[in-house]
Amino acid sequence: MAGPTPEERPHPTGRRDEHGVRKEPDEGPEPTRRATVSALVEDEPGVLARAAGLFRRRQFNIESLTVGPTTVEGHSRITLVVEETEAGIDQAKKQLAKLTPVIAVGELSDDAVAAELVLLKVRGQEPDKVHAITSMYEGRTLDAGPRTITVQITGDENTIDDAIDAFDQFGIIEIARTGQTALERGDSPTTPGEEPGHSAGSTDDDEFTNYDD
Repeated sequence: MAGPTPEERPHPTGRRDEHGVRKEPDEGPEPTRRATVSALVEDEPGVLARAAGLFRRRQFNIESLTVGPTTVEGHSRITLVVEETEAGIDQAKKQLAKLTPVIAVGELSDDAVAAELVLLKVRGQEPDKVHAITSMYEGRTLDAGPRTITVQITGDENTIDDAIDAFDQFGIIEIARTGQTALERGDSPTTPGEEPGHSAGSTDDDEFTNYDD
C-alpha cells in the first residue's frame, strides 16, 4: 500500500507528563489547583494504607488524608486534599475509584463545609494569656501544668493557621494536626449516590426522598 516512508511520517514533539498527558515542548508548567476529594469506602483492614500507598506510588501532591466512620454501618469516609494540575486531580480520583473497597468518589464544591482539629502544647509561663487566646478561638484546655499547657482548637484551615500564629508567642513545644475533613452543604450528597444513614430519630416521611437528585 502506497504511503509516506517512516521518515516522512509526522512525529509528535511533545512528551507525556507523569499522568500520561502529552505536553508540547513550548508549554510552560501547567497550573495547579487545590481540590478536596471524598471517597466512600467499605471498612476493611488496611484500606487507608492502600490509599496512601497508591498516592505515594503515583507521586500525587497530597496535603492531607483523613478517614472516619459514616452514618452507615460498615462504611467509612476518606477525605483528601490534593494540590495538582487538572489532569492530576482527575487521575487521583480515577485511581482511587479503582481500589476494591471504594464505593464512590467525588470532588467537593468550593463552598463545602470543611474543618480540622489541632492540638497545641505550649509553654505555661503565661497561663492567663494562653487561656485568653484559647477562648478567643473557642478552644478547650486539655491539660495545664506548671510548665506546659495543651489546648485543642477546631475550625477551618484559616482559623487553624491563625490560631497557630497566635500561640507561637508562648513557644509551641509540640503540635498535632488532623488535616481537613469535609461535607457538602445542605442535602447534596458528599459522594455520588451516597444515601443518608438512618438514625434513631429518623421518620418515614419524604424529607430525604430527593437526596440523590
